[in-house]
Amino acid sequence: MIIRTVSMPEAATTRLSVAEARRRLALDPFLLLDVEQPTEEGPADESLAHRLGLDAEELAWFGRKGESARAEFLGDLAGFVVPVVQGGRVAHLHVLAGERHLVVSHRGRARFAEELTTHLRREQPHDAVATLFLVLQEALATFRRAAVAALLQVEELEDDMFAQRRPEQLYRLSHLRRRAALLHHSLLPYLQVVEEMITRRMMSRDFPVERQRLAQEFQRAARLVLADIESLQEATRRAFASYGSLVAGEQNGVINRLAIVSVIFLPLSFLTGFFGMNFAFMTDELESRVVFWLLAIGLQAAVLLVSLFVLHRTRAWRRLRDEA
Repeated sequence: MIIRTVSMPEAATTRLSVAEARRRLALDPFLLLDVEQPTEEGPADESLAHRLGLDAEELAWFGRKGESARAEFLGDLAGFVVPVVQGGRVAHLHVLAGERHLVVSHRGRARFAEELTTHLRREQPHDAVATLFLVLQEALATFRRAAVAALLQVEELEDDMFAQRRPEQLYRLSHLRRRAALLHHSLLPYLQVVEEMITRRMMSRDFPVERQRLAQEFQRAARLVLADIESLQEATRRAFASYGSLVAGEQNGVINRLAIVSVIFLPLSFLTGFFGMNFAFMTDELESRVVFWLLAIGLQAAVLLVSLFVLHRTRAWRRLRDEA
């Protein structure tokens, strides 16, 4: 386990031991801790809250792998399990905020923690609660960036489909649709629990006005991000519908060609069936080679030429030529 402290306002990081982190959590007036835990959890690992000296039964979940979205207010502490988009997957940060400290825990190296340090250096929050809302806002920003990037890919795919439809485009659309579902499935439960907690806190008389403003900004940002993800879902549905329309249009073109071919050969089929009947006139009178060539070849050629002439004079021929 790697523990780093982030000093303010320069946002410089310093590595600490577990004992030093426990001591500073008890004494420092404003402390930011970043805890990097191993990727795999041991079967008998002691709870992270206990190792940091945060002895509370309600904090047994803190730092534990596999926890779902969470937002709880525990007296003078607030605990969160925050989803964050990292590359092509959604990871979860565990955040514990009090009046004097903010502890962020994650499994393995988190790019989000590195980006957060940059934002802390720029924003310079004045206390742990302001830093908490900065963390929550930046977590939302990862979803927004992922949704916007995927939306642009969907729009590019739509343009490519209308230029030239290819089977691999359908696979890419399916992948983007699954990504939109993953973003929505990961973010929506988290926003619901956070909304419930913030609403209860804002109804309290002792909730400061400045923190109400931070909470309202977070709520507005959450609604916008959720709208972006829903727009991505709608765009993928529209792209699938466009792909289906293109396929249907190509199938209609094939059916039209088959219908025209059938119309051309329909008189020939009639002639074949008619002259294949064993009437006395046909077997007695139409038995010379000249008559055979005139009826079998000449009549078929005449019908074919007439059919092509009619097609050429109608819109069907021009439509088939344009589609080709």
